[in-house]
Amino acid sequence: MRKGLFDRPIAHRGLHDRAVGVIENSRSAFQRAIEAGYAIECDLQLTRDGVPVVFHDDDLTRLTGLTGDVRDLSSDVLLKTPLLGSATGDCPQTFGQLLEQVAGKVPLVVELKQQYPAKTKPLAAVAVANAVRYRGPLVFESFDPHLLSAARAAGFSGELGIISERYTGTGGDYEGLGSLRRFALRHLLHWPFSRFDFLSIDRTALDLPAVRLCRALGKPVTSWTIRSTEQANEVKSGADQIVFEGFLPQSA
Repeated sequence: MRKGLFDRPIAHRGLHDRAVGVIENSRSAFQRAIEAGYAIECDLQLTRDGVPVVFHDDDLTRLTGLTGDVRDLSSDVLLKTPLLGSATGDCPQTFGQLLEQVAGKVPLVVELKQQYPAKTKPLAAVAVANAVRYRGPLVFESFDPHLLSAARAAGFSGELGIISERYTGTGGDYEGLGSLRRFALRHLLHWPFSRFDFLSIDRTALDLPAVRLCRALGKPVTSWTIRSTEQANEVKSGADQIVFEGFLPQSA
C-alpha cells in the first residue's frame, strides 16, 4: 500500500451540497473537493454502448428525471442530460473527463458499481484502460468481489478495495442475497480470489471480526458514510480514514 494514499478525508461523491445546487458526482462537486484539498470518492457505471460514466444510481430517475436504468441508455443521451437541481447545469461525465479534471491534484477512490454478470468484465476492462494512462493517485473499490478480480485480470496494478457492511438489511439493495451469500460477504470469505488491498466499511460494521483481523494484519480501513464530527470521532479507533458528506472535517 502506497504511503499517504489515505492521508486525507474522502469526500463522498465529491463535496456536494444540493441546497446550493452542487449535485453528487458532478463536476462542480469534484471541483469543490479539489479546492478544499479533500480526496474524492466517486461511482462508475457502464452505459448501453459501453462508456464508463460517473453516476451512482442504477435507476436514472432521482438524479436526472429520466426513466429506466443507466445500462439501458446510450452515452450520447446521458452525457447531455443535466443533473436535477444543478445550479450550473452539470451533466454526468465520462470517467475520462473526470480524470482530466482531477489530473492528480487529489487522490481518487473509484467505486465500480455492481453490474449484471455479463457486464462485470467489460466495466472492469474499460475502467482499467482509462486508469492505466492516469498519472495520479487512484484506487478502485467495489461491493462486488468479482469486479476486483476482473480489474486485476484486466491489468490493474494499483490498490483494490472491498466495500462491505453487516448485510442484515432488506429491500432492493439486498434482493437476491441469500443467507449463505450474506455470510460470505460479511466475513470476507471471497479473499482467495478478490485479494483486496484495503477495506471500506460501513461505520456500524467496523467491529466485525474479519474487518478487525484485516486491519490488525495491516490492511487500511476507511469508514462510510460519516455525516458529523461526532461520528468521525466514534470511528477513530476502528478506521484509518473517513468517507464523509454533509459536514466538513476539521482539516483536509
